Amino acid sequence: MSEALGLGPKESAPAPRAAPREVWKKGGRLLSVLLAVNVLLLASTLISGGAFNKVAVYDTDVFALLTTMMLLATLWILFYLLRTPRCPDAVPYLDEHAGPIWLRGGLVLFGICTLVMDVFKTGYYSSFFECQSAIKILYPLIQAVFVIVQTYFLWVSAKDCIHVHLDLTRCGLMFTLTTNLAIWMAAVVDESVHQANSHSNSQSNTSYTRLTTNLERTSSSSEGDSCSCNTAICQIFQQGYFYLYPFNIEYSLFASTMLYVMWKNVGRLLATTHDHSHTLSRASLFRETFFAGPILGLILFMVGLAVFIIYEVQVSGEEGRTQQALVTYYSFNIACLGLMTLVSLSGSVIYRFDHRAMDHHKNPTRTLDVALLMGAALGQYAISYYSIVAVVVGTPRDLLGALDLAHALLMIAQHTFQNVFIIESLHRGPPGEEPRESPPKESCQGLTFANLDALHTLPDCPPTPTLVNPSPADPQEAVAIILAPRGHWRRRCLKDISLFLLLCNVILWIMPAFGARPHFTNTVEVDFYGYSLWAAIVNICLPFGIFYRMHAVSSLLEVYVLS
Repeated sequence: MSEALGLGPKESAPAPRAAPREVWKKGGRLLSVLLAVNVLLLASTLISGGAFNKVAVYDTDVFALLTTMMLLATLWILFYLLRTPRCPDAVPYLDEHAGPIWLRGGLVLFGICTLVMDVFKTGYYSSFFECQSAIKILYPLIQAVFVIVQTYFLWVSAKDCIHVHLDLTRCGLMFTLTTNLAIWMAAVVDESVHQANSHSNSQSNTSYTRLTTNLERTSSSSEGDSCSCNTAICQIFQQGYFYLYPFNIEYSLFASTMLYVMWKNVGRLLATTHDHSHTLSRASLFRETFFAGPILGLILFMVGLAVFIIYEVQVSGEEGRTQQALVTYYSFNIACLGLMTLVSLSGSVIYRFDHRAMDHHKNPTRTLDVALLMGAALGQYAISYYSIVAVVVGTPRDLLGALDLAHALLMIAQHTFQNVFIIESLHRGPPGEEPRESPPKESCQGLTFANLDALHTLPDCPPTPTLVNPSPADPQEAVAIILAPRGHWRRRCLKDISLFLLLCNVILWIMPAFGARPHFTNTVEVDFYGYSLWAAIVNICLPFGIFYRMHAVSSLLEVYVLS
């Protein structure tokens, strides 16, 4: 391998030299996957069991398991950072597609919010530490350490194609990924229980009390009212960390995707450099846009924030204003989804006039992006189809039912056409890259046949015309000057489309992530399916729909750069 690394940039490493390291590649991946599946099943069993009253699993058991997993993952990360990269030929290649700057920047942002959440959670549990288990106070502190170490690890090592400690690295990466998924599941369950209790208190429906918080359960069974959160500072801490849960959820999912790409890159050989750069240029961030997309997107973003605030205020207020809040909420979403559908369709139409070559090179990051977009969209598809059946079959048929039906249909259309646009954009080559065809050989003075032995006696063919005074410093600039007029309007339109869809996806992420639940406020589905079944459908599928929005934001930012 050391000789292969010493080759020139245009030479590829000979395959027989790397073969011994790839013999057990599938075996190492299988071992790490089996480890992850078993740990994830254990964690999901405890987390799901701890959410129900009749199961004798308490939150202290869940906290103990998650704390142990985070400690083990942190120890492995420290081993990787301090030992593995220092081995000879440990990281011979870097995957330029893995860990783009906007993905790592989003990870840092969500990580900071997670640290703030850990501060609030520590303050909340410390408010009545006399009757609390020590693991409840220790858990957010260990999570803060884990977030700091993991964020640094992913920032510096996301592009690594590691070639030492292969099986240990695969198992460590998959165990860390499983730890993030377990934290995600715990946060989703905790938030779902919190939302169920909020609706229970606001609507006084006995069917909503099937789920109760673990804190209330343990306090009512053992300590009475001594663990109740009565002080103002305690309530601030409690509300604060619940509002920060969406950032913790997104952090865990962002980290999981980056860890999966690193796992795929373990032992990977990159013989040639066919990758195009995915970096943002500060000087041309908005220079090649018509500004229509960003302006319209910002208008919808601000209107969406106002609608979300009005919805939350009216739903939590008087009973008679709930229908008005739902009409406002559905009307905005229908308008926004309709515009996004049309814009996504226009982007796909523009690609019919785009002659850039399709990029068919192996790219684990792009493969994962496509799989996550398609898989996460299934959650919203399921909710929409359940809503369609409830509205069409159920009675009565009123204004809210019509709005709910239109909202569900547009949600399906918007996810479908946006996925088509994003996936096609990710498979396009960089700007100016046209499909390469082998040019026909030029004839020399009309010559159709020649004696090969006499070719040296013929005069040379006229040279191919070249640019006058070409710039040797940047030869691609001359190519860009020639190709720019032909595709300039298409690039501008695609950039506007990607920015518009990005801003719309952000506001559609904010609404459900921070508590908007029209699925329960509008009682059409609750009356048709019953609360238990409908709550199970929403609580399982909605987290995937929320993740879809944020992942679409990341993919659309990459589409903007590639355009």
